[in-house]
Amino acid sequence: MLNNKAVLITGGTGSFGKMFTKMILAEYPEVRRIVIYSRDELKQSEIKQNYPQDKFPQLRFFIGDVRDQERLIMACEGIDVIIHAAAIKQVDTAEYNPTECIRTNVDGAENVIQAALKCNVKNIVALSTDKACAPINLYGATKLTSDKLFTAANNIKGSKDIRFSVVRYGNVMGSRGSVIPFFMNKRKEGVLPITHKEMTRFNISLEEGVRLVFFAIQRALGGEIFIPKIPSYKILDVANAIAPNCEINDVGIRPGEKLHEEMITETDSLNTIEFDDYYAILPSVSFAHTKEDFIKHHNAKEVPFGFKYNSGTNTDWDTIDSLRDKIRKHVDADFSYE
Repeated sequence: MLNNKAVLITGGTGSFGKMFTKMILAEYPEVRRIVIYSRDELKQSEIKQNYPQDKFPQLRFFIGDVRDQERLIMACEGIDVIIHAAAIKQVDTAEYNPTECIRTNVDGAENVIQAALKCNVKNIVALSTDKACAPINLYGATKLTSDKLFTAANNIKGSKDIRFSVVRYGNVMGSRGSVIPFFMNKRKEGVLPITHKEMTRFNISLEEGVRLVFFAIQRALGGEIFIPKIPSYKILDVANAIAPNCEINDVGIRPGEKLHEEMITETDSLNTIEFDDYYAILPSVSFAHTKEDFIKHHNAKEVPFGFKYNSGTNTDWDTIDSLRDKIRKHVDADFSYE
């Protein structure tokens, strides 16, 4: 799928970009080129140390911002596949710096689309978030806008052989700023701050997130928002899995935070199909494909009327024991809760 292809990853120095690079090199050793595009010079330097040029000649490092369309176009020359992972992701950061969030998450998305069209890139997959579903904070609203831009881009491609799709998933285990490393650090103080004892979230590993992107690259017709079938967890179970002897301090829900996350609303379900390990929300406007085209292509079926996919009403749950196993596998092999 990616052998003999050139791939560009925006935000390529983040948690996802590093895992994506690692898995491409392991599973597609004949990949022609991997371009790590980000504005963080220090992180690029750190990654270079792990992938020396003499052993990994296919890696390229571009300093650049998705806000800069000219630089993106330069980086996209000769690229076959773009993975758009760059974003301002912290909810409180976005609330305090709304214009900066819009410039990166919305204007940046449009710049990626225009660069892809101008450079005849074949396949573009954008990373979304569960917070883009029925958003109540600016971060979610900008990512919903980004999702709409990417799915609608299929209608302006003209005769170009190009596909834009989106992947949407929940909290990533062990990623920067996520709750598991936060709790693992806080347990040294003997107290874990919990925003609400009833809170739930979807749970996915970085590797599973990369697999979803691989699936989208291979299978997208164009315009789908792919969503994985993954378990939920209760925040108290995460706390008990990591530090069962710590005191719990209920600090209250932060501004812009939900009690439960959604990935498919009841209204979205009218345009949602189900297959294998994934759902796909189909584009509300598509000139290239009908709903029947998508169903046939994915060997899928429509979800039941009134269906919704919510972390609080999910039928698949991580337990304290399964969370501990996953932490050892995906976050820290030496993890102990004693």
